[in-house]
Amino acid sequence: MCRVGEDYYLACSSFEYVPGVPILHSRDLVHWRQIGNALGEEQLGFGPWVPASGGVYAPTLRHHDGLFWLITTNVSGGGTVIVTATDPAGPWSDPVRLPGITGIDPDIAWDADGTCWCTVAGVAQARIDPKTGETLEPLRPTWSGTPGAQAPEAPHLYRIGEWWYLLIAEGGTERGHSVSIARGPRPDGPFEPCPANPILTHRGTNRPIQNTGHGDLIQAHDGSWWLFFLGVRPRGGSPGYHVLGRETFLAPVTWVDGWPVVGEVGPVTEGPTLPAAPWPAEDERDDFREPRLHPRWIEPRAATARLDVREGWLTVPEGGFAGRRQQHLSCRVQARAEAEPGAVGGLMVRLDERHWYGVHVDGDQVIAEARIGPLRQVLGIHRRPAGPALLTIAIDGAGPDPDSPTDSPDLVRLGLVADDMFVSLAELDGRYLSTEVAGGFTGRVIGMASLRGIVHFDWFSYTGSDA
Repeated sequence: MCRVGEDYYLACSSFEYVPGVPILHSRDLVHWRQIGNALGEEQLGFGPWVPASGGVYAPTLRHHDGLFWLITTNVSGGGTVIVTATDPAGPWSDPVRLPGITGIDPDIAWDADGTCWCTVAGVAQARIDPKTGETLEPLRPTWSGTPGAQAPEAPHLYRIGEWWYLLIAEGGTERGHSVSIARGPRPDGPFEPCPANPILTHRGTNRPIQNTGHGDLIQAHDGSWWLFFLGVRPRGGSPGYHVLGRETFLAPVTWVDGWPVVGEVGPVTEGPTLPAAPWPAEDERDDFREPRLHPRWIEPRAATARLDVREGWLTVPEGGFAGRRQQHLSCRVQARAEAEPGAVGGLMVRLDERHWYGVHVDGDQVIAEARIGPLRQVLGIHRRPAGPALLTIAIDGAGPDPDSPTDSPDLVRLGLVADDMFVSLAELDGRYLSTEVAGGFTGRVIGMASLRGIVHFDWFSYTGSDA
């Protein structure tokens, strides 16, 4: 993330989904809204070979010399790229490719004479020309964290006061994840590790936020310092299951003897003492009346959903899926769907192609079904009411029995509205749509799908809470 005056901008990984790298904006570090995406379908060039949790990893967003610079890696082809913009909402430039930069989690930083330094997981570093993509020297190893700790990654390089600081993640992206830091006299070191490393980790604790790592330091416009980092909120019985993917969290930072000290990580609503600047509430419902979709809408690998087939409807072709990220532990999603003759489709909550739950229109029926790995099963059937079907997915973050040691992280209900009443067709354990079961790096995406033929959607609504 980066700050420009009193505005803050945040970039996140997007993996196999297009458009890529969502860009969010805040004025108080707590309230955020998505304003765009940095990489379009044409810039990504994804094909069917891109696996779930492949694609775009770990962007770094910086502001330098009047431009926003974003560097990231497409691990499924394309390698490391840089794009620039004068407005973070877009448009963004065509990618500049850096064939000499191998690895993931690239960072860029400029020193006082304008030299640009690129640092990648491992940890290795080289000087680059960010305008042409030329690597000016071979990548060379630099400080790689605690001896014996796995996966030194997510490097970020900063000049703060008289020192250059190198912040990294280590310990792996699971429960052992952590943040460590070192400092040196130059951007290329030599680096001295902080004696209190790791400066942040929740491993071995019962704190509600786990897998804490992959951080970025920022100084707010009031002079205070903050660490933004990734974490997950596992729920349910052992080993705990997280379903929203890796979320972004915030913790205060103070400086002691030239080293950052990370304060307590509180609820996501707690933040700095900056004046609160919430954005106007967004509409819970998409009526598909605009010429283009809101930037929160994403599709795996290719954009196939269309707004120009039937006015005021979103059309999803066979095999297509258009959704938005599940952002709350509890949520309710509804859509009004109409399938063309012979088509099957409707609402789906998706982790990947092999792990999803759906409620679909199928001829004169509405069916609830689930896929968990190699197993796929129809779980409930109901007569389809006349006209477009009003489909519902309701996710209860409390789960079926919060006091049970084998409790699932949440309960997923699939159904429809018939005769003005909700009809439940299936109630499913949410753990099978979690990272701990399915693997990978992403959280759930909920949206509209077509399993066969063409399906039209009149509107889509999402309401959520973390209660």
